Amino acid sequence: MTNSSKSTLSRVIAVLAVLVLALVPVIGSRAMVQDLFMVLTLLVLALNWNMLAGFAGLVSVGQQAFVGIGAYAMFGGVILWGWDPLPAILLGGVAAMLLSLPIAFFTFRLNGAYFAIGTWVSAEIVRLSMAQWKALGGGTGTSLPKGTTKEMIGVAQIKELLGVSSSAASDALTYWLALTLAVVTLLVGYLFLRSRMGLGLQAIRDNVEAARSVGVDPLRLKALVFVLTAFGTGLCGALLFIQITRVSPDAAFSVVDWTAFVIFITVIGGIGTLPGPVVGVLVFYILQRVLADYGTVYLIVLGLIGIVIMLFARKGLWGMFTEKTGIELLPLRHRSLQHRPSQRSGN
Repeated sequence: MTNSSKSTLSRVIAVLAVLVLALVPVIGSRAMVQDLFMVLTLLVLALNWNMLAGFAGLVSVGQQAFVGIGAYAMFGGVILWGWDPLPAILLGGVAAMLLSLPIAFFTFRLNGAYFAIGTWVSAEIVRLSMAQWKALGGGTGTSLPKGTTKEMIGVAQIKELLGVSSSAASDALTYWLALTLAVVTLLVGYLFLRSRMGLGLQAIRDNVEAARSVGVDPLRLKALVFVLTAFGTGLCGALLFIQITRVSPDAAFSVVDWTAFVIFITVIGGIGTLPGPVVGVLVFYILQRVLADYGTVYLIVLGLIGIVIMLFARKGLWGMFTEKTGIELLPLRHRSLQHRPSQRSGN
């Protein structure tokens, strides 16, 4: 079987996997739906962080700022303005995108480790600011009004269609939204990286000066990616806390839950590759299920695995798999003109 045939078969399997995932609320238990919801939302966060660090070279450790502000904006829309949670998800994305502008203004003046520290400090400032928002519980946080998630747009229809409780229908709705967001994020990322701007972004990652010499504006392109990934991360944060139903500064702006785990997922899967976060989140989920009962041992094992991958498989598990098999699920390389078959005149 040729590499092209292998890649085509892999894409077919991927499409079938998405279809099976879409059927989970119909054929699976509610516990499975909730578990996979968390997996899918972590995947969305990892895809966005991978776009930043793996392709734009922006190693941020402050992505929890956008998760948190997305969650707080959604809660504000529901509690203060009486919005339905679903349109309030968009409010969370817009709020995160707007927050990314001042953060970019300050952190883009920094490079390397200083940029990473700057993003973390920015996230801490936002966390402390949200702790002063008394209308949403201040430092202790608040919960969505009772019954809010059961009355969301679409829940009644899903309840009738599947013949389940309102709570299960709510879980199914948020699960399908998470699956949709993950697939859209992956496909949009692929199309963007295959575009002229995507090629410019990869050129910047490889050599900034060379990219600048051919007309690519590094600052403008990196800023665009920073703002767009903030939007996606904010959407995910809002969706996450619809499921959680309670928000607090410590939970919404957790550097461990929303950044450290996301970095682990991306690194072990394969940073700078699109399928890498997908592989990483599957490994993370399996480890979580196997080691969850061992307390701090779980975190130690995660750390050791991350170190081993960085030392002996720097391209991650997906990169290692691609090198050994030649299979590329979402190839980003373009064929050069001189390698394309020439057309005979008159045809």
